[in-house]
Amino acid sequence: MASKTAGSTPPENPAPQEEAVLQINKISASDISASLKAGFADFLTRPVMSGFFGLFYAMFGILFVWCLIWLGAIWMVIPAAVGFPLIAPFAAAGLYEMSRRMQNGESFGWSDILTVMIDQRNREMGWMAFVTLFVFWVWFYQFRTVLVIVLQDSSFSDLDGFLNTVFFTPEGWIFLAIGTCVGAFLSAVLFSVTVVAMPILLDREIDFITAMITSLRVVRENPKVMLAWAAIITVTMVLSMIPAFLGLIFTLPILGHTTWHLYQRAVQPAEA
Repeated sequence: MASKTAGSTPPENPAPQEEAVLQINKISASDISASLKAGFADFLTRPVMSGFFGLFYAMFGILFVWCLIWLGAIWMVIPAAVGFPLIAPFAAAGLYEMSRRMQNGESFGWSDILTVMIDQRNREMGWMAFVTLFVFWVWFYQFRTVLVIVLQDSSFSDLDGFLNTVFFTPEGWIFLAIGTCVGAFLSAVLFSVTVVAMPILLDREIDFITAMITSLRVVRENPKVMLAWAAIITVTMVLSMIPAFLGLIFTLPILGHTTWHLYQRAVQPAEA
């Protein structure tokens, strides 16, 4: 597929040039399988560069949680760890660009990929970053609200005490149940509006509202397939975070590359 961006710096204040309504394709489980294979192949083609994004993401997660503990914000550790995957689509922007260039047979170096977000500064990617971070903030806010309401009579001064309260008391179980339901809702919303929106914005000159609507249409037209893809992402990310976030070094790049190829199958390619 011929790309309109070709990795070059976009012009100042470009007007969207793509069609207002993009055509959505019907996809199946075989498309997920094929996309996973293509994503893994992309990872093996440039493992060091791909792994860099996974390493950066993992190190940021470790540093984030450590800072919360150091600052004494014990209650924020769980929402930070659980909600951290919410920002993965934005963190994987460089991986989408790598897959795009490899698919088009374009050569690229570190500077081409590491500056991809800077090159997008005059386009709509910044708005998608705002949407992602806003949902992440809402996740923290609702977590704190539920914590205050449900665990108002509990006391804990360290992480062990907090975890013991949450996992081994009736109030903690209620807290987990409510938090899980709200978190699942927010995750579903963010997944639906970003699953292909980020790749679209890298691939086409289009506004972020249209990109989000297109992402929602992909989910609506392929609910079972996209639910399966969401489950794969969730399970993989959770398991990858168990060993101190380090599994993300490998899984984030593979999932990022795979997302690009799934987008290519779910949305009709732009005309050359």
